Amino acid sequence: MAGSVEQDAPRDGIPAATVVIFRHAPDGGAPQILMQVRSRSLAFAGGMAVFPGGRVDPSDYDLAREAGYVDIDEAAHQIAAIRETLEETGLALGLRGTIDAQSAAEARAILLEEKGLLAVLERMGWSIALNDLVPFARWFPKNERLPRIFDTRFYIADLGTGAVDIAVDAQENTRLFWTSARDALAGADRGEIDVIFPTRRNLERLAQFDDFGQAREHAQTTPLPTIVPWIEERPEGRSLCIPEGCGYPVTSVPLDDAKRG
Repeated sequence: MAGSVEQDAPRDGIPAATVVIFRHAPDGGAPQILMQVRSRSLAFAGGMAVFPGGRVDPSDYDLAREAGYVDIDEAAHQIAAIRETLEETGLALGLRGTIDAQSAAEARAILLEEKGLLAVLERMGWSIALNDLVPFARWFPKNERLPRIFDTRFYIADLGTGAVDIAVDAQENTRLFWTSARDALAGADRGEIDVIFPTRRNLERLAQFDDFGQAREHAQTTPLPTIVPWIEERPEGRSLCIPEGCGYPVTSVPLDDAKRG
């Protein structure tokens, strides 16, 4: 039956944000995106290749309020994406000021010590540039039997040349790598990386673009509903499905083939 669920009542989601970071490919080919492999010790998506990001902290909401943003909730998610990117990868994304590899490393150390982005802004003399993060998707698998349910907003952002330093945080991720979306999909097919259902669908969507400009235009002209996957009996068998018309070229896969976290 369409829209069938796996539990009697949906749970509240944990607010989270993730960002797909583009850069120009060194060989001039398809644009590359930054992915990380999560530590296998983590309860959610342990050992999986994902985009940088994490849960939205109270400090992100506090900073959004203090900065006077009209949409506090959206701003807090973007701030979380900026904070998590700096913490997990060392990239100073969505920030303005005098930024180079040395200052980014210093900012990361401040963030790890103070546990909030405000201290970074104050001590580095930087400001936030939320417009660098373009809303791309929102996923909320509230109907699924998962250990944790995240209500995740996806953003895309562009680094341009990508001539920057990245480094694992050695806590939440064990590997950082640049890859095209198409190569990531091929790697998953070969068993070189593991990706969960939302990551796979977003990689398929990202593989359609030849550069960041195309991705940004697509994001700005495509409906942005909350994607809530459901299980449905289809001719090919029991399948995990998402809505049509949201930019995803693949909207249904056999349930046994779907890695779900």
